[in-house]
Amino acid sequence: MKQLFFLLLFIPFLSFSQDSLETELDSISSIEDAETFVKAHKRSNKSKVFTFNKEKHKTRLADELFQLSKGGKKVVKNEYKKTYYKIIDKKETLHYRASYIYFDGNKMTLEDINEKRDKIISQYQQGYKFNKLAQLHSMDLNAKRGGDLGWFSEGEMHPMFEEAIKNHHTDDVFTLDIKERNWYYVILKTHEPKIIEEITVLQFSESID
Repeated sequence: MKQLFFLLLFIPFLSFSQDSLETELDSISSIEDAETFVKAHKRSNKSKVFTFNKEKHKTRLADELFQLSKGGKKVVKNEYKKTYYKIIDKKETLHYRASYIYFDGNKMTLEDINEKRDKIISQYQQGYKFNKLAQLHSMDLNAKRGGDLGWFSEGEMHPMFEEAIKNHHTDDVFTLDIKERNWYYVILKTHEPKIIEEITVLQFSESID
């Protein structure tokens, strides 16, 4: 009987806590609000703000979240925890795509770099695959991906790199020197610019006792 009494006292508390959380989540309407929420709950619960890109993220969860409108929520439960997802922002952004081969001017002379770049461009024009040339020659971890950058939006790359991509046509292969950084490139513009949908999501997880 005593145990039942304490249980009956505890149930309204759980209900109140749940209502309080729902109210707090409903009040979040901006990325700033979401980041404040994350800071406030970082000790007691796992929460974060992240961005899904419709071209990069192909999971079932991402597909379900993209179907929600701004402000929409989704709850995922398992036996251990309950996870809330709220769409904080939803927008369409122009993206670009290119592949590159990178040379580090701190490790090679400019003369050697230019000799290599001339040879690479010549081989590409003869029919060699750019991704194979990147795997062989690029001094960058991205060489493993054949130099493919994937889709990126304005502001993600060095301004000179972005400007060069914008000023060339698809399938153009060209060189770029960013001398202030000692970065030297052979670049292939692989795709036409594309508008891609992105969503900013607040994720909040709480344990189920």
